[in-house]
Amino acid sequence: MKTSFKPLALVVAGAVAGVLISLGVTAVAQRDARTALPLDDLRQFTDVFGAIKAFYVEPVEDKKLIQEAISGMVTGLDPHSAFLDAEAFKELQVGTQGEFGGLGIEVGTEDGFVKVISPIEDTPAFRAGVKAGDLIVKIDEKPTKGMPLNDAVKLMRGKPKSTVTLTLSRKGETRPIIVQLVRDVIRVQSVRSKFIEPGYAYVRLTQFQELTVDNMAKALSNFDKQGPVKGLVLDLRNDPGGLLHGAVGVSAAFLPAKTLVVSTDGRTEDAKRKYIASPEDYVRGGRDDLISKLPAWVRTVPMVVLVNAGSASASEIVAGALQDHKRAIVMGTQTFGKGSVQSILPLTNNTAIKLTTARYYTPAGRSIQAKGITPDLIVEETAEGDISSQFRVREADLTRHLSNDKDREDKPTVPKPTDAAAIDKLKDRKPIEFGSVEDFQLQQAMNQLKGQPVQVAKTAPATEAAAADTTSRSGAAKK
Repeated sequence: MKTSFKPLALVVAGAVAGVLISLGVTAVAQRDARTALPLDDLRQFTDVFGAIKAFYVEPVEDKKLIQEAISGMVTGLDPHSAFLDAEAFKELQVGTQGEFGGLGIEVGTEDGFVKVISPIEDTPAFRAGVKAGDLIVKIDEKPTKGMPLNDAVKLMRGKPKSTVTLTLSRKGETRPIIVQLVRDVIRVQSVRSKFIEPGYAYVRLTQFQELTVDNMAKALSNFDKQGPVKGLVLDLRNDPGGLLHGAVGVSAAFLPAKTLVVSTDGRTEDAKRKYIASPEDYVRGGRDDLISKLPAWVRTVPMVVLVNAGSASASEIVAGALQDHKRAIVMGTQTFGKGSVQSILPLTNNTAIKLTTARYYTPAGRSIQAKGITPDLIVEETAEGDISSQFRVREADLTRHLSNDKDREDKPTVPKPTDAAAIDKLKDRKPIEFGSVEDFQLQQAMNQLKGQPVQVAKTAPATEAAAADTTSRSGAAKK
């Protein structure tokens, strides 16, 4: 067997070498002399490739083996790097435009399973009660254990009006939860706005898409037509992030021109950048700079930013920038902690890799990675507490997450209700509709803007900002 296997391995080695060359490996090696090709490891790879081709119970196409190898190589790095085949690459591009067919779930991976990061508001998943932290055990009859994230996304997306059944595992529940969902056209309305009451404006961002900055600028300008604005709430709760230039543009709306919004740092010179409140860092596609045309009050009005554990990436950039520049009071609970930059690197055949290339830092130099943004005022989802905080998944909970290179990495302190009756009550409650009259955190934001006492979490970490139980910092918000 050995004598028959070695010639085969040599032939396969030549084929694999050709594929590697076509993927540009040699070009990368020439560009960076430090990354010499590990020939012994490549021989091991070709041995495995050859063994599969020769002895696997069924024939396997070369393309499938190569793509699976690439996928494993990339996904083994961290939870956010991934290989995108032609279909996944197209879906990524479509998703940033704000419309696709599916269920409306932001997902990640944890220990080989698909985990819900956040359901998107007003979508089939949200209406069915899918919660952040839920583990998707099955999609229809297909187990997700070990399933690549891209494959799981493909199974959940599909034609509108078609059905899909999810089997969920939820912490605290002894039995699996089975929900049947009807796919819909997911049109993510990334900006919603209204007056909470005369003089107090509310803007909610659900994602950072191509048109988020323009749509937010239009919403802010429209407030002028309804009367003077005395206070503003920017709601970033359950906003999983999106496009970097969107985060810079949203921050620029509230900060002086040329102000530092966020910086990135990585191994390459391209990854070492500072993004400022300037059109060249947030305007794309030849669009008009609507941020520069905003009324003057937008940059001075007292302001509260609402965040929670579902606020990630671009949301954290905005919250961190406004917090560091003391432009707004950040209120809510600890954010997700996704402080890494993913670059899309196109390959051949309309494929690409989504690769983590840098870390984000706030204007004060704080690393967001695996830490998140700690609010100035810790306010839970309800007056009784927030049972969902026990089930929330954060960046620090994910396997292979990047470490925080600026600070010792501790999981954030999460306030938890201790009264059994309160816990039972919270378990049975319906999801809070953000922006409604039942929205407790929004009520506290309004109290903050009006200079009234704010009901902060009784078990909040002892920080300078949250040292008192009922403290109002409206003076700081007016700076």
